[in-house]
Amino acid sequence: RDKWSKKLDFLLSVVGFAVDLGNVWRFPYICYQNGGGAFLIPYTLMAVFGGVPLFYMELALGQFHRTGAIPIWKHICPVFKGTGFAICIIGLYVSFYYNTIIAWALYYFYSSFSGTLPWASCDNPWNTPNCTNYFGRSNVTWTNFSRSPAEEFYTRKVLEIQKSGGLYNVGGIRWQLLLCLFLIFTIVYFSLWKGVKTSGKVVWVTATLPYVVLFLLLVRGATLPGAWRGVLFYLRPDWGKLLSTAVWVDAAAQIFFSLGPGFGVLLALASYNHFHNNCYRDALVTSAVNCLTSFLSGFVIF
Repeated sequence: RDKWSKKLDFLLSVVGFAVDLGNVWRFPYICYQNGGGAFLIPYTLMAVFGGVPLFYMELALGQFHRTGAIPIWKHICPVFKGTGFAICIIGLYVSFYYNTIIAWALYYFYSSFSGTLPWASCDNPWNTPNCTNYFGRSNVTWTNFSRSPAEEFYTRKVLEIQKSGGLYNVGGIRWQLLLCLFLIFTIVYFSLWKGVKTSGKVVWVTATLPYVVLFLLLVRGATLPGAWRGVLFYLRPDWGKLLSTAVWVDAAAQIFFSLGPGFGVLLALASYNHFHNNCYRDALVTSAVNCLTSFLSGFVIF
């Protein structure tokens, strides 16, 4: 079986898998919704007693058995062999909607190459009379029917939901989004087609670029007026919410959603390690990086 050419290739691959939309967008929202700074207490406890041990267990199992998510169950317990196939089916479902979101991001990236951003004004063919532009204006009247230009760009230009009658008539295929989705799947394929020989090189971009973007957005956001108010919204503790069971459930769900145990990816990545690699240290380092990234993303978002 192939091995990682460098230890850093493996670490970046694990970080690149763990750090995703669950960190950048879901954690700040869940933290804000469940008591701000007070949410960090159940989140940390769930990470220490739930997320990190399972994270370490998957790395250890993959490194010891040196097989992927499907055949590893033949060594652990053959009667549970179907678990490996179920993991792959779940991964297939996840790739459907994750790659779709990335395709939307690619479409936004393409649309940004214009003199005026199409989501910054209400002077476009897809805008409605309810479009209310608040950019560069101090006195804006906002009603229950008002829609921002950014919202109308997403719903009426990107998705064209006005041409859909509901779930039974979703409208035609947006060839622009179809092309973006095809390009994304093509990039994913060529990133993986030679195993760790190619994916180990790709992660040097895919795992580090999000941190560069987050840092730039953090610096930019900190220089905007009222930035400190966003930080207060994010971290102002509401200790009373710690008594709610839902907060602890959200903390457990978030740490599992963020670290990603149970998807079989950690098993596969660790299976390319050397047998005597210190996977315990790897689990602690990558888990800490993942959780700190979630905390940092909150400042960027808010």
